[in-house]
Amino acid sequence: MAFSSNPLSLSVPEPVFESWLRDTGYLEILDQRTTDLHRHSSTATTAAASASSSDAAAVTNSAAAAVSISNGVFVQIFSYLGTLLSLFTLNPFAKLTSDDFSGDTPSWTRLFVGSLDSYSFPSSPSQARLRVHENVKRYARNYTSLFLLFFACSLYQKLLALVGLILCLALWDVLKLCGDRWGLEQRPVIRQSLIRIAQCATAVILFCTNVQMALISAIAVSYAVMILHASFRKLTPSRQSTSKDGNRRTLRS
Repeated sequence: MAFSSNPLSLSVPEPVFESWLRDTGYLEILDQRTTDLHRHSSTATTAAASASSSDAAAVTNSAAAAVSISNGVFVQIFSYLGTLLSLFTLNPFAKLTSDDFSGDTPSWTRLFVGSLDSYSFPSSPSQARLRVHENVKRYARNYTSLFLLFFACSLYQKLLALVGLILCLALWDVLKLCGDRWGLEQRPVIRQSLIRIAQCATAVILFCTNVQMALISAIAVSYAVMILHASFRKLTPSRQSTSKDGNRRTLRS
């Protein structure tokens, strides 16, 4: 009897194992099962709290029942806060590689945004970490486009910063043209001196025109949008096909 290959029976590196989970669609299944289990446990906890409150009202007084319900609500609120705070402690780029920027950009409407059913609050910090790491890999090109858009908007609101950035680009372009015309490749000392002068001039221009503030604001806004979207976005599979061995292969679109 022939058995199909199963990486669970081998000692494989973590990136290879995650790639197998991603290609076979098990990451999406794991995320959905975690969400369903949290929903069922929350429903059961609410029902138990309601039942205990009715029993307590019949046996003791209604104040004890109210305290018990409020305690459950506070525990759930603190759980949500703990999950949100955990988003600021993880590194969303830990598993990002240069290959994630290759290929086509995922569809903005169908894949990146999706429908209302494509979002849910992460039930635990581990699920939030799973979603963030995987969604950052999937939508790396989308997040990069959003950063460029936010940076352009920041420059549009700060015209002085836009002028400073254009001056810096023009300065380096003029330096390149002069180097090609004067043959500075054969004069390394003069070339290095001009480069150092251009670097100092660039730093002064960027500082005086507050380009760094536009860059910092764009990074902050794009990072917040990326973290929130990646943590709330469910791991929905892309177009999938079935291979000869029966495993589902995810086709990135």
